[in-house]
Amino acid sequence: MKNDPPLPLADRRTEDVPGHWLLARLGKRVLRPGGLETTHWILGRDVVELAPGLGRTARDILAANPASYVGVDADPAAVATVETVVGERGRCLVATAQETGLPDGCADVVVGEVMLTMQGERGKREIVAEAVRLLRPGGRYVIHELGLVPDDLAPERKDELRKTLARTIKVNARPLTVAEWRELLESAGLEVEGTTTAPMALLGMRRNLADEGLRGVVRIVWNVLRNPDARRRVLARRRTFHEHRDVLAGVGLLARRPV
Repeated sequence: MKNDPPLPLADRRTEDVPGHWLLARLGKRVLRPGGLETTHWILGRDVVELAPGLGRTARDILAANPASYVGVDADPAAVATVETVVGERGRCLVATAQETGLPDGCADVVVGEVMLTMQGERGKREIVAEAVRLLRPGGRYVIHELGLVPDDLAPERKDELRKTLARTIKVNARPLTVAEWRELLESAGLEVEGTTTAPMALLGMRRNLADEGLRGVVRIVWNVLRNPDARRRVLARRRTFHEHRDVLAGVGLLARRPV
């Protein structure tokens, strides 16, 4: 819309912008591998959301009437976007997920969606440690990330896929198997209470109709048709997802900080 705040990386060329922000430029609002179904599975009181992006999950969290909501993003443009969604019902901070600046034990729920996937091993562990610090005893950390299946997937296939994703979406994505995601959380002292997986259908028509609605899909298709560079990248990304559909999945995990 004409008066919408600028999207993150709005000044970057189409061929250089990370894939999730490219889809946002084209009108896609649900940028999650498992779709809204997996997002709704993770919602819950005092909530901190790390890297809220376009605010789509923030809107659903607020619909559940939490006692408080705080979004934390390192990108000022992303914070401005989320603030238009949150309004006076919460607040948004410019800070990193590794160092939010929030006090210890301020949250009952910490949410992160498709942001750990974009980190290397050290970054993943630093962010999980910060989430644990923010949680009160008994609080829950819920994540929605890109997963690999099965758990015994060959290392060679993992490396091949990660290199392909880096070329296609312009982000050094490092998805993990469900067992590896569990190990990441458990190694930080969390107790994993549940997991869920969904087919990786971010660019599938059925998933997009469910997530975006018919009007949203028409908007996305129209924008893709008008932009040749974006169309080339979206089709390449769709092809990558299709070629590796046997090993890619959306994964959600719910973990509790022990009392």
